[in-house]
Amino acid sequence: MKRILTIDGGGIRGTFPAAFLANLEQDLGQPIGRYFDLISGTSTGGIIAIGLALGLPAADILKLYEDKGPAIFAQTRGGVAGWLGRRFRTGRWLLWGPKYSPQPLHDALYDVLGDRKLGDARTRLVIPAWHPQTQGVYIFKTAHHPRLRTDYKELAIDAAMATAAAPTYFAQHVTANDVGLVDGGLWANNPTGIAVVEAIATLGWPAEDIRVLSIGCLEDIKVVREAYGAARLAPQLASLFMAGQSHGSLGIAQILTGDPHERRAIYRVSQPVPDGFYSLDDTSRIRSLKDRAFAEARIQKPILQPQFFAKPAEEFVPHYR
Repeated sequence: MKRILTIDGGGIRGTFPAAFLANLEQDLGQPIGRYFDLISGTSTGGIIAIGLALGLPAADILKLYEDKGPAIFAQTRGGVAGWLGRRFRTGRWLLWGPKYSPQPLHDALYDVLGDRKLGDARTRLVIPAWHPQTQGVYIFKTAHHPRLRTDYKELAIDAAMATAAAPTYFAQHVTANDVGLVDGGLWANNPTGIAVVEAIATLGWPAEDIRVLSIGCLEDIKVVREAYGAARLAPQLASLFMAGQSHGSLGIAQILTGDPHERRAIYRVSQPVPDGFYSLDDTSRIRSLKDRAFAEARIQKPILQPQFFAKPAEEFVPHYR
């Protein structure tokens, strides 16, 4: 049985999957990434995926969100100064350009990833990004197939910064090879579909041997009225597109694996939440996100343990180093 882990994008809401995995990891005695044959993540989920594949404990990744999240999203100051800063950034975001500097994110990631490359990963990786110059998909992959001769040389931090460069929040990330990339969430915020396609089409794994743990960054409950005009619908379009893409991605994965009619292959973990309660950059909700994740892990452990955590995955041997 081949086990796949996929993690959605969602900004600081990535605290939820990081905390969920950290809680599960407490019972394993070793980093949770070692229990999967393939890991795929987008945006904030891509950061988690890369960290896990490099052997980092999920607990360390959760600590990154808790300790560095406020600095990444410039919310370290309280009072009037903090309020004015947030208003200024929102105005700049609406009128002129990216809301945040990418430097605090880069610094935080460098502290945990350093100069390691994708070729140092202990688990196969699939990390989506977007290349705006060609309007094309750009997927970072480990050397898990003979034709994948390039990406393993890339810096892990470049892949992480690229997949997380959400338009309007951060500027595009220019890699060490001078390639400008932005957030993979533009086309694959939920990477479950592309992970299953990679498993079947590239790796040649039989569909009936695939099992997927797909973790979301919570799902906003939205009510879209038929009479909504452009002015009222426009602020919701991005989240509506992401929700549609997520359902489509899961649907593709289900069709390919025979879930649920032939067997259960996709184990989806997320929670519905009130629309707007958890924004992508509100770090004041980190504790609440962690609380939700720990409670969810308590419920899911008896279900997931025999399916994914009975023993570590087979050692990944890349074609190139």
